[in-house]
Amino acid sequence: MAAARLDDGELHAWQTFLRAHHVVTDTLDEELSREQDLPLGSYEVLLHLSESPDRSLRMSELAEQVMLSRSGVSRLVDRLVSEGLVERHTCQSDGRGVYAGLTDEGMRRLRRAAPTHLRGVREHFTERLSGRELDELARLLDKLLSSPD
Repeated sequence: MAAARLDDGELHAWQTFLRAHHVVTDTLDEELSREQDLPLGSYEVLLHLSESPDRSLRMSELAEQVMLSRSGVSRLVDRLVSEGLVERHTCQSDGRGVYAGLTDEGMRRLRRAAPTHLRGVREHFTERLSGRELDELARLLDKLLSSPD
């Protein structure tokens, strides 16, 4: 049995959500790449590592946090390792676990890129909405992230 089509309002909301995400993230990626020679995906990895205990995360946790497949995050970490921004190491208690750790150079690079990223988030996202609209948007998006009742 075929699923019912989305009505016009549902389709418009869905397509607008996808387009807005695409436009904002592509713009942030372009600005970071142009101004800092650091793509948005790389920035996100460095940011998540910087916020983790010991500036290190198990590869599977990192993949989940940056919303990439394990193979995708592995390729991205490989590039960051070759640039000296991240290092790989094995878990002391479990030799099978592989971690990505932020290097001092990676932290410096993240700090240099942060003003570009923060400016872009404000310019292309937060400044386009009022404080009330931001609160409402966060509330609505939280509903999408919670388990259905």
